Amino acid sequence: MATKSTAIKAESHLLTEKELLAMPESDYMNEAQLAFFRNRLKQLEQDILNNADTTTENLRETQFVPDPADRATIEEEHALELRTRDRERKLLKKVQQSINLIDSGEYGWCEETGEPIGLQRLLARPTATLSLEAQERREMRQKLYGD
Repeated sequence: MATKSTAIKAESHLLTEKELLAMPESDYMNEAQLAFFRNRLKQLEQDILNNADTTTENLRETQFVPDPADRATIEEEHALELRTRDRERKLLKKVQQSINLIDSGEYGWCEETGEPIGLQRLLARPTATLSLEAQERREMRQKLYGD
């Protein structure tokens, strides 16, 4: 368990990706790494919320267009934007769950095997809850059994 001074130091200096990857395996999910991922997840959360606000403003700016083809184009653009926001809404839920995992000390560990997920995978997908091997097994089962 990290000391209070280590936690304060982790918050005052966020690691870069290079520094994160240079750390030894024995430091996996220490305070500095958790602070790095908390910051990355908080930024992602804020980006998603900002996009949602922009979408709301765009949809409020309804335009009356007499041409049916133009109206159809605008409606299709709105539908695409709403689908994108729906995906982001689901991602937002995962981001918030990941932040809760950091708070509970469970972030970075595979929910299926208990093994480390790995820094490379978490950098690519900060909301990952499964190690690469466990994710591949899950996808194979889904493919085979339509799960």
